[in-house]
Amino acid sequence: MKVTITGLDRLNAKLKKLPTTLEDAVFDATFEIVEDIQGRVESKLNSSIYYNRGGLAGSNKNEVVKDSEGKIVGRVWNDDPVSVFREFGTGPVGEASPKDLPEGVNPVYTKEAWFFPVDAVDIDLTAIYGMRKITIQGKEFYRTSGQPARPFMYPAFKEGIDKAEEVYKEHVQKNLRKGLGQ
Repeated sequence: MKVTITGLDRLNAKLKKLPTTLEDAVFDATFEIVEDIQGRVESKLNSSIYYNRGGLAGSNKNEVVKDSEGKIVGRVWNDDPVSVFREFGTGPVGEASPKDLPEGVNPVYTKEAWFFPVDAVDIDLTAIYGMRKITIQGKEFYRTSGQPARPFMYPAFKEGIDKAEEVYKEHVQKNLRKGLGQ
């Protein structure tokens, strides 16, 4: 008895393309998710800024890369140091303000009020935020106990990641159909 398998060469060719097809699907899906999260970050940030010169929102970045282990990783971040203060708050006010933090993130806060020169900033913080001014030896300073946390990164991540499973599924199915010729 002789068994003949037709199309084995075609099947083997498709199976060889499978790893690349899946990797492309994961990369594309990760990119879509990262772009979505960055859009949410910018929306949350812009909707909560009282005085906006665009610097903080313009500092949002994203990337999708293959790490040293060959895993596809998506990242969204803001490279303006002020973003950390906004996300977690500062001083006693920031520490006391409600916030939802990722596991393992435990900010450390200054416990006392502090001063900084009025001429160190180019806007009137009294007019915008009601920050008090004091004069010390003829020089004006703002006094602050910090700012409340106004998270925009982590909430955007949590909203965006909820859709991730569906996005990966769609991209894998689409790439399998396209790449393997169903």
